Amino acid sequence: MSAAPAPTPRPRPRTSLGRVLDDLGATLLDAVRGVEEPGAAAEIGGVVIHDPLDAPVLPPRALVLGVGVESPDRVVALLDELGRAGAVGLVLRSPVPLTPEVEAAADAAGVALLGLGRGVPWAHLAAMLRSVLAEGDVAVTEEETLGGLPSGDLFAVANAIAALLDAPITIEDRSSRVLAFSGGQDEADPSRVETILGRQVPERYSRILSERGVFRELHRTDRPVFITPVEGGEDAFSMPRVAIAVRAGDEVLGSIWAAVPGPLSEERSAALGDAAKLVALHLLRVRAGADVRRRVRADLVSSALEGGAGAREALERLGLAGQPLVVVAVALGGTAEDAASYAQERQRLGDAFALHLGALQARSAAAPVGDTTYGLVPVPADGSGDPDGIDGEERALRIAEDFLDRVADRMRPVVGVGPVAHDVAGLVHSRLSADRALRVLRDGSGERRAARLDDVQVEALVHELRDLVAARGDRPTGALARLLDYDRRHQASLVETLQAWLDAFGDVSAASEAQFVHPNTFRYRLRRVAEVGGIDLRDPDQRFAALLQLRVLGPFPSH
Repeated sequence: MSAAPAPTPRPRPRTSLGRVLDDLGATLLDAVRGVEEPGAAAEIGGVVIHDPLDAPVLPPRALVLGVGVESPDRVVALLDELGRAGAVGLVLRSPVPLTPEVEAAADAAGVALLGLGRGVPWAHLAAMLRSVLAEGDVAVTEEETLGGLPSGDLFAVANAIAALLDAPITIEDRSSRVLAFSGGQDEADPSRVETILGRQVPERYSRILSERGVFRELHRTDRPVFITPVEGGEDAFSMPRVAIAVRAGDEVLGSIWAAVPGPLSEERSAALGDAAKLVALHLLRVRAGADVRRRVRADLVSSALEGGAGAREALERLGLAGQPLVVVAVALGGTAEDAASYAQERQRLGDAFALHLGALQARSAAAPVGDTTYGLVPVPADGSGDPDGIDGEERALRIAEDFLDRVADRMRPVVGVGPVAHDVAGLVHSRLSADRALRVLRDGSGERRAARLDDVQVEALVHELRDLVAARGDRPTGALARLLDYDRRHQASLVETLQAWLDAFGDVSAASEAQFVHPNTFRYRLRRVAEVGGIDLRDPDQRFAALLQLRVLGPFPSH
């Protein structure tokens, strides 16, 4: 019996300059020129460090690190070489000398220019670029290392630093949350034990350190800072501390804290400084890995929702193929006042929804697509197997309502729920239905915060009619046009009167109360509506036509 042929290995997917900037741009890189060109969206073939004395062989579409290339003349010459070699981009130390000659050379060569932030080591950039490119292969089995330690294993790093300093170590983020710690914490004081158990520096100690200016000094220098003990009871920290900020360029990523008997020697201070650089690499690696995993999941969710040839494979990779799904769409309501804070709130809301959904449905998937976070929720078909006997759509709605009850009201979230989908085409329909429901809720005209399309279908149709008439430039006609013209010329309120009467189903008492006028005054205005508009309010067709125009073409300014 012959052996089955080995499967052909799939080529490792690479990433583009746009993806690199998304993952690393906020910390390391700035787009200078050519990144928005169509060619910059293609895959990067590899990362190469430029050596003027021994020119390296460039892979196709290489991203080249121009270490030491500063003068405009050298930049122009290097761009010409890279253009002939088919490189995709050149990274230079900021500020990049963007002279007219450099711009022309970059454009002619078709090579994008990127700037590396001041103070960011080239070694940081090279390590992070290679790790981001490697993340394209989801099935990577070769363990990556940084500084001889497993990449991203902060606990191994903490233990290594503890061995160097002979002191228990914690690695913390900028909010004093403990990311990792070494062994030997029992040799420290009670405050360190409390910090480890809570994975967070207690607020009372953070306040004391802040009042003493420790954090300000820590963020201002790249040298270790010695902190004397704080007496204040048996739970106060009685051992001195030495801390050093962990930086990537100008950005403070976190800090390293050692509980020590006294100030460090020069040798150990230097060792701690070197350790901070290593920790920065690991923290950047953890950040890039998390960002890439987030992006991969977002790409898979987006492919599944869009349908087409890649949808089935995306569902298989998400572990959701072959089962009924409901699309749940979550977004912030209202409008954005500040773009930066709105983006943060949107990401926080998406993360909270993904966590909530994962806790309730282990095999679900959630990811942001545009300004909306979509959840793919597996449900029993037709309520079979559900303990409450409800159908899948109702079950998803309950999950959405439970999420809204738990999340803060300040985030103003709204949730649209689609119908149950049994195949790829049904999933696309479920997404469109959830989007239509979500749009109605984001309009904010009612108190409802979660809805299925069935619950708001009429409102959704009105929104779509408004889109249609806006695209065609339609204007009010007939009776409504005459009433609007009269109101503009006489500063009257006949349109408001008609609107109130229709909303009240012809109840003059309710309509006049809503308009804060006497019923007799309202009746007089209603007669003027009929006279000026030429409308028979007893005719149901004419009433419907007026109501539809008011809903679709309004709102109209009051006078």
